[in-house]
Amino acid sequence: MEELLELYQTMGISPAVYAYGEKAISKLKDRFDAIDKIAEHNQAKVLRAMQKNKVSAACFVGTTGYGYDDFGRDNLERVYADVFHTEAALVRPQITCGTHALTIALSANLLPGDELLSPVGLPYDTLQEVIGIRPSPCSLAEYGVTYNQVDLLPEGTFDYEGIRKAINPKTKMVTIQRSKGYATRPTFSVTQIGELIAFCKNIKPDLIVMVDNCYGEFVEAIEPSDVGADMTVGSLIKNPGGGLAPIGGYIAGTKACVDRCAYRLSAPGLGQEVGANLGLMTSLYQGFFLAPTVTAGAEKGAIFAANLYEPLGFRCVPNATESRHDIIQAVELGSEEGMIAFCKGIQAAAPVDSFATPWPSDMPGYKDRVIMAAGAFVQGSSIELSADGPIRPPYAVYFQGGLTWYHAKLGILMSLQKMMDAGLITL
Repeated sequence: MEELLELYQTMGISPAVYAYGEKAISKLKDRFDAIDKIAEHNQAKVLRAMQKNKVSAACFVGTTGYGYDDFGRDNLERVYADVFHTEAALVRPQITCGTHALTIALSANLLPGDELLSPVGLPYDTLQEVIGIRPSPCSLAEYGVTYNQVDLLPEGTFDYEGIRKAINPKTKMVTIQRSKGYATRPTFSVTQIGELIAFCKNIKPDLIVMVDNCYGEFVEAIEPSDVGADMTVGSLIKNPGGGLAPIGGYIAGTKACVDRCAYRLSAPGLGQEVGANLGLMTSLYQGFFLAPTVTAGAEKGAIFAANLYEPLGFRCVPNATESRHDIIQAVELGSEEGMIAFCKGIQAAAPVDSFATPWPSDMPGYKDRVIMAAGAFVQGSSIELSADGPIRPPYAVYFQGGLTWYHAKLGILMSLQKMMDAGLITL
């Protein structure tokens, strides 16, 4: 232990910060054990799906061009469908990010004259231009899709009466964002999402329900697809990629919905028949295999962060004791200076670009300046150690990731050190 403390000191962690962190960890054993139990369940679920679908070395062969008869690609989609308990799945490196995956799911299953309803308030920043809440070329609004939303109640729960009134004959799809995005509202549990889906479908049974599952995969033993979601959508450079997937996204759901998504991704008439894997199959399979344990480490890091920052007077969402349903930890720092100091610590703890200094700047798809700290092996990979947030009140930073619990721990300690060095906290 003495050698570890000395090593941390050479990296800039003071004995006071290290001791503060160890005191918090000593109280978290039961919570960490519970996370490990869920990870074990999800690991068995993924392994069983891979064994059922006879994953072999032949699945890792690279394909180019059209990608016809790509056995490894098609089998990976069967593995995803089995893990998410769905009829079908679309898992492709041609899906560039989570926003792209969501755009495909929305535009493939909404037609002119249809209405999209968000019963959980305003969607994540980048999706606002996709929908047309903020005008943008090629938005759903430009193609005649209307949008409606019902805000959450002040305590962060669903406004069921408001939702009942909002659902009308034009309402074709309901979109549910599981994670908080850049908002300091609670992340929804799978059980809560299931209750909301059942409520909406009881009013209008033919509704299509899409769940933005980003940051939530493998945090619980079940997924939104287990509780009635027609499409569960996410990014491979978040939880399900396990830190190895270099790009990609997934859509798991009903065959009818996924078929349309495939036609939208490629072209009508082509669908899932085309799309070469470009030699990425090993990373996509192996990343998915590792995802349950990688996600568990990231979740431990989020809990650790809340248990360090909340006693210092910072509002944390979730708080230090609440149950967790994604890997994101929001910390309201109260100032731009606090956000910069926190992000400097995360960047300094990175294995890549640790020498860089993060600063707020304009970003495509965001109306506010955004600060992002991430020294990742895969650019923008949110399952790797990162922190980011828009420069606007309440000046919350959103911490997530860490391919190992130990790296997540170091990152949080380094963020605390930079906050202390800047005179923003005292221990």
